[in-house]
Amino acid sequence: MTTTPSDVDVVLPCLNEADALPWVLGRIPPGWRALVVDNGSTDGSAQVARALGATVVREPRRGFGAACHAGLTAATAEVVCFCDCDASLDPALLAPFVREVHDGEADLVLGRRRPRGRGAWPAHARAGNLALARMLRRRTGLRLHDLGPLRAARREPLLALGLTDRRSGYPLQMVVRAADAGWRIAEHDVPYLPRTGASKVTGTWRGTWQAVRDMSRVLAETPAREGGTVR
Repeated sequence: MTTTPSDVDVVLPCLNEADALPWVLGRIPPGWRALVVDNGSTDGSAQVARALGATVVREPRRGFGAACHAGLTAATAEVVCFCDCDASLDPALLAPFVREVHDGEADLVLGRRRPRGRGAWPAHARAGNLALARMLRRRTGLRLHDLGPLRAARREPLLALGLTDRRSGYPLQMVVRAADAGWRIAEHDVPYLPRTGASKVTGTWRGTWQAVRDMSRVLAETPAREGGTVR
């Protein structure tokens, strides 16, 4: 019988997700710590998260990457996970990701989003993600299909990557620098549900275009070293 390691922090970047928080926090595996990073919410998200037992980290500088990195630097667990806070992804699905990292089978485990339900993943967002996955393959050789936010890795190696992007390029920069460092990167299918509330990034063509611009800048970085495989 396999067990799930308990020394795990889950970083949940949050901007006005009060309605989604009860479901998301209720799906965190027992014994894990939820780090809700409040990125300037005005709907009481921080109070809701605190009342539900989460640790709240405040990051006043706006940006998805700023929130993610604030959570990473606040984490103390051996393994750190990342998950959106809008109920589009189930944090309980991180349990096998953590086991894979903990058992040394992979250094970074990513969730490949598979849409469930109408409107879960708008066409423009899917097209932008596909284009970036292709550019990532040319840059690193990684045959990834998605750059989704559900992921797990060890905290200290993540910090050592020296991630600098504080906007939409943060998830991609993590993958690029991990590949350059020779990390073993795995990808597994996960259901992607219609989010609660409006998207702050990919809900519009403009938001998607801005995200693609941020990530294209990351892809232009000079590689530190060659390497990286996907399982």
